[in-house]
Amino acid sequence: MTVAYPFTAIVGQDDMKLALSIAAVDPSIGGVLVFGERGTGKSTTIRALAQLLPKIAAVKDCPYQCDPQTPSKSLCAQCQKTTPLKSHKIAIPVVDLPLGATEDRVLGALDIEKAIHNGEKAFQPGLLAAANRGFLYIDEVNLLEDHIVDALLDVAASGINVVEREGLSVRHPARFVLVGSGNPEEGELRPQLLDRFGLSLDVRTPRDIPTRVEIIKLRDAFDHDPEGFSKRFSRKEGALRRKIDTARTAVDAVDIPTEILEKAASLCLELGTDGLRGELTLIRSARALAALKGQDVATLQHLKQVALFVLRHRLRRDPMDESSADARVERAIATSLS
Repeated sequence: MTVAYPFTAIVGQDDMKLALSIAAVDPSIGGVLVFGERGTGKSTTIRALAQLLPKIAAVKDCPYQCDPQTPSKSLCAQCQKTTPLKSHKIAIPVVDLPLGATEDRVLGALDIEKAIHNGEKAFQPGLLAAANRGFLYIDEVNLLEDHIVDALLDVAASGINVVEREGLSVRHPARFVLVGSGNPEEGELRPQLLDRFGLSLDVRTPRDIPTRVEIIKLRDAFDHDPEGFSKRFSRKEGALRRKIDTARTAVDAVDIPTEILEKAASLCLELGTDGLRGELTLIRSARALAALKGQDVATLQHLKQVALFVLRHRLRRDPMDESSADARVERAIATSLS
């Protein structure tokens, strides 16, 4: 079994770790997009998150990990016909979507083996089925083929995957947190897909020598003895896992004062973001951050801390303003959240 690099051993990428932790607390935020140059630990950090996620209840033998506590109409066809439902605890799924994956591999298709040997038409679930109620990770997301992007957009909007081919007609739940990483030098992301990410950030290689030296030492130690290195961080990993689990339970009870709602709306108006998705994501992210910090009220400080993650990828291009997106958001924060 491959040992993942510990999340708590990652140095110099605090913003990326915070954004992923927020998304883990509240999946409704909409996932995380991480852009940056090669070698900045994007994939390592995202895969390390999987080790911190709590287990969830799922229907036993269900290929879609249906939640036994949801209303019957939200279950897959197999679970709707099964009574009583037997449940067990499983790890929250974290599924990789490779760049070369075919549409059949992503969405699901006819099970060829059963068709040939048994003469029956059976559905073979794809990656979206495996990612239901979990995380779907796409490395080099900006290089994803257009027809795969279109399919992801349809499913992300509805939470249902519909497959109709070779005489099959299948609908199954497919709600997942989308996590993407990429190098902006290799191409931009389609605006429709960019809008589906709740949080976005750029990461860079640390520029100070002490941080770089520490990263090199830690990575070298892990490569020489992965299991021993992981044991060194097991206590920190356990503490963070409990913190995220507690926050997931408490997040819905965190209060959002009217003043904070007004400040979120004012910030989005200042920046001219489209629709209300910016405000909703701001509030949900501030609430998740408060829960992570063990607090029961979202404050202006929480809002300021998440605003850049939430809004930097939602700005319209302004030909009269050559400032970077980050600079525009920071100026608006100073104006609207003072």
